[in-house]
Amino acid sequence: MALIVHKYGGTSMGSTERIRNVAKRVAKWARAGHQMVVVPSAMSGETNRLLGLAKELAPSKQGDAYGRELDMLAATGEQASSALLAIALQAEGMESVSYAGWQVPIRTNSAYTKARIESIDDARVRADLDNGKVVIVTGFQGMDEHGHITTLGRGGSDTSAVAVAAAMKASECLIYTDVDGVYTTDPRVVAEARRLKTVSFEEMLEMASMGSKVLQIRSVEFAGKYKVPLRVLSSFTDWDIDIEEEAKSGTLITFEEDEKMEQAIVSGIAFNRDEAKISVMGVPDKPGIAYQILGAVADANDGDLADLGIAHHFFGAQSRQHHGLEKVHRLGIFATVDGEAEVGLAVFAQVLDDHVHFDVGIGHGAQNLVRNTGLVGHAHHGNLGFIAVERDARHNGLFHFLVFLKSNQGAGLGFLFDIDI
Repeated sequence: MALIVHKYGGTSMGSTERIRNVAKRVAKWARAGHQMVVVPSAMSGETNRLLGLAKELAPSKQGDAYGRELDMLAATGEQASSALLAIALQAEGMESVSYAGWQVPIRTNSAYTKARIESIDDARVRADLDNGKVVIVTGFQGMDEHGHITTLGRGGSDTSAVAVAAAMKASECLIYTDVDGVYTTDPRVVAEARRLKTVSFEEMLEMASMGSKVLQIRSVEFAGKYKVPLRVLSSFTDWDIDIEEEAKSGTLITFEEDEKMEQAIVSGIAFNRDEAKISVMGVPDKPGIAYQILGAVADANDGDLADLGIAHHFFGAQSRQHHGLEKVHRLGIFATVDGEAEVGLAVFAQVLDDHVHFDVGIGHGAQNLVRNTGLVGHAHHGNLGFIAVERDARHNGLFHFLVFLKSNQGAGLGFLFDIDI
């Protein structure tokens, strides 16, 4: 008997009929002898609907009190879908129980709308599993030390599922989505994209960081830290598909590589249109200045640039004389802005204005939107030919790109293009 965690996305939970199919699939796994924990997202569109209502009523000055109420509101989406799934399972003859994050409890910090998981008490869930119940745990949410409900940010249900799987030492965490695995690139853009049977953790992390929407990046980081076996597969296959076939379908994210086999130069291509180029001008030319600026931005956001909607990929500096007196830099930052380019950049500029204690200027705007395209694999592990391709393309003007990046994970190479390329 294995302990298995299933996670279902909003599309998979998008209607009562789809919830019924999810219940039939989960019941099949439970009847096969597995202990089942299920982490569902809110029904498709529900979180956006709730946050839209809040936006209509929002105060002009939005502080922690407003963030707290946003989390109280947004958390109800997952609570509703979890209860509906428990009811559907009961209709299938399965004993089931649903818990909100605070009932488990899943402990988080107090960063409203972007909280991070600190611990999970699995005693209550294990007791129910031992009594033969299917347990449904709300994704996307938890509780801070003061007893306030918190949410984990966009895609937080993926992180919840992986965290529950890690805490309970599950045999595997199955992420059910509206696609049947991880592809070499977005199949909606490139019809010839191929599904990968396996992908390494490093490659998946690189894909997520470069714009792949299959898994939320924090969930991949969590899986890597706690060595949680992950599989991405489709919830739109027939629910009564043979369980052995289903268990081998989709894409397995593995932490082991077969060293006997030659590694593919490029495993996949990920891209993100929601990035922007930010220029910070008038920066003094002295050691540690990048940290002084970006550290202040991160500190203003509870230590995390990514939760601000700004995940830096590259920093570069250009020096010049300023009035013949002092050398100053222009610091170039390429940042992910989560589809809200002007909002994200405005927040960045405001934080600089509030927290950086010397005069700097910031250049940003819609004209500075860029496209980040990442080639994921182990191309640069001794493969000089790959770098030669990049140099030849630049020299011959085949395309123009702003920056050539090398991944910190050792599994990718990236290019930043002007958005109109």
